[in-house]
Amino acid sequence: MPIRASLPYTPALMIYSMSETVAGVMTAGKEHRFCQNWFEVWEAESGVFVIQEPFHAENVKSYVVTGDERAVMIDTGMGVGDFGAIIRDLTSLPVSVINSHAHWDHVGSNWRFDEIAIHRSEAGALNIGRTNADIRRKFGSDVLKGPLPTGERLDTVKIRSSRATTILNGGEWIELGGRALEVVHAPGHSPGGIVLVDRDARIMFSTDVVYAGALYAQFNDSNLDDYIETLRRLDAIAVSLRALYPSHGETPIDPGVIEGMLTAMEDVRDGRQADESDSGTFRHAFDGFSILVAEQRNSRADRA
Repeated sequence: MPIRASLPYTPALMIYSMSETVAGVMTAGKEHRFCQNWFEVWEAESGVFVIQEPFHAENVKSYVVTGDERAVMIDTGMGVGDFGAIIRDLTSLPVSVINSHAHWDHVGSNWRFDEIAIHRSEAGALNIGRTNADIRRKFGSDVLKGPLPTGERLDTVKIRSSRATTILNGGEWIELGGRALEVVHAPGHSPGGIVLVDRDARIMFSTDVVYAGALYAQFNDSNLDDYIETLRRLDAIAVSLRALYPSHGETPIDPGVIEGMLTAMEDVRDGRQADESDSGTFRHAFDGFSILVAEQRNSRADRA
């Protein structure tokens, strides 16, 4: 499948190796490469490549998953740098995109790809794009840890519109040849959020639904009750898994975190007092993660 690209590709700026075991995944000898002064790329395990954007506070991660016949790109990052060149360097297989949801930091380079799948609840958002006036504030000095990639400028950065070519509902299997990913609808953070499960490899790409950090449930289209039901379903799947690959924070992480997040979110729903609030967002702090919501719910006793 052809991939369009416009910016020059800068080869790895730095190469180093890491050796550790995280969430049951041995990363010994995994080579990390810094590319285009922006991306950090490595193979986390066989056929699973991480593309991280570490110089932004969101520290967003996208994933390339390869089979014998084709590959998928799980999200396309923040839209700066040349994502297409990174993909071409990783695999010669035909590549299509699966968007975990339509938030800006996950669809930024969609326009470089011809085949895009997303849940039907958020497909329309891809058509809109985001203007420079909207996006440039998301690259302010308060969130950047370094300069933008080579060739990018703050006064021109934007999210180009894209178009879904495949509509997902949840329950589909994405066949890659010798590897299959199950699509699980996982609303809560956003209405069309999904996670992807490789049952044979016993891993889940937990996207923005589960990660070690601030879980966002404060947006207008977030829904705490849906989030709880999602975590309940994922917790049942987690018992058969060995690792989660999230879109933010450390990767991989232990599937056991889902149980604690479920309990915590139920506590928030049932009226737990927030630890702090700011401009209408309430933060509930827990061990290893937090939950952000848009309102302080009353306790069950107060509702009785």
